[in-house]
Amino acid sequence: MGYLSSGLDENVQQTAPAAVLGNGKEILLQAFNWESHKHDWWRNIEKKVPDIAKSGFTSAWLPPATHSFAPQGYTPQNLYSLNSSYGSDHLLRALLSKMKQYNVRPMADIVINHRVGTTQGHGGMYNRFDGIPLAWDEHAVTSCTGGLGNGSTGDNFNGFPNIDHTQHFVRKDIIEWLRWLRYDVGFQDLRFDFARGYSPKYVKEYIEGAKPIFSVGEYWDSCNYNGCYLDYNQDSHRQRIINWIDSAGQLSTAFDFTTKGILQEAVKGEFWRLRDSQGKPPGVMGWWPSRAVTFIDNHDTGSTQAHWPFPANHIMEGYAYILTHPGIPSVFYDHFYDWGNSIHDQIVKLMDIRRSQGIHSRSSIQILAAQANLYAAMIGEKICIKIGDGSWSPSGREWTVAASGTRYAVWQK
Repeated sequence: MGYLSSGLDENVQQTAPAAVLGNGKEILLQAFNWESHKHDWWRNIEKKVPDIAKSGFTSAWLPPATHSFAPQGYTPQNLYSLNSSYGSDHLLRALLSKMKQYNVRPMADIVINHRVGTTQGHGGMYNRFDGIPLAWDEHAVTSCTGGLGNGSTGDNFNGFPNIDHTQHFVRKDIIEWLRWLRYDVGFQDLRFDFARGYSPKYVKEYIEGAKPIFSVGEYWDSCNYNGCYLDYNQDSHRQRIINWIDSAGQLSTAFDFTTKGILQEAVKGEFWRLRDSQGKPPGVMGWWPSRAVTFIDNHDTGSTQAHWPFPANHIMEGYAYILTHPGIPSVFYDHFYDWGNSIHDQIVKLMDIRRSQGIHSRSSIQILAAQANLYAAMIGEKICIKIGDGSWSPSGREWTVAASGTRYAVWQK
């Protein structure tokens, strides 16, 4: 079902439980990158909590906190051990307690598509989990990845036993573990890793069981390309993300990979891409902004992996776009803390304007220009933004410049 009706978001908002969607005023910080495991991470972030809070972030997404085979945390084994390459259980709890003191919600990275076995079982595969908590046998592993469970309800994550979420005992154990993270450890928000790997109806069940304040899913597949050229129309791509949100009971947001893919081409002098054929923003943000988490880069697309990086000399145009627009913006650690004070302070300034002007995930937007070298829009009747080399300013003497930088400017009334 396509969400082309502008009134839809308002209607949905009233029926969805507010408990799992925050208040629409979230600004997230992805508080790690692909190399963070090398740097005593829980201690590092704990030192930064005052700045994170002062800057206006409502939630900080932390790397997977559980024991993992690979140091980055995405190949978990013992889910109940919080001793990881990022630091000890004790240091993690100290960090979460400091975040609570500063009113920044900790977001847990939930990796439940696959799990590294401890012992060999059926077919000689490491598909049993003996000797650790959640000591599942081969029935917890999908038949397509060497287990005795059912077939996968999503895409396979190759090379590892994929968890069979159709098994009642598996779901019961996962909910109990999520509740432990939520109510004992102290995480408040959830991020679902590799959400393509299992049916979104289970995400709905896990959110209902754990009752996080806010959830976001990583539903990432490729945008529509013609060779290396990104198609103008990405409706089928954003529709797949929307279908995932819908099937998760509308209880979770999703990362707006569509907007990321389009925006990183637009800033190279193709700003016409930022208005779809209906005159709306072309990503998930244009169809279902209260469920769209917008971002520029993450630990996969950027950092040292750089699978799909945003052009480095244009990131402030990217942030000027997502921090002034509807949706729920997320800022990447590297840009905020590793790319110098100027970028840090420009991002904080845009966050200040967003907050002081009352811009939120469902603010109205009117796109006023979208051509090769210029994009301009008015958001929430409160602010105007211009990105690109083209010259533009809002008409009317009531507008004053609130922020500006290389190839962007923001006005407020």
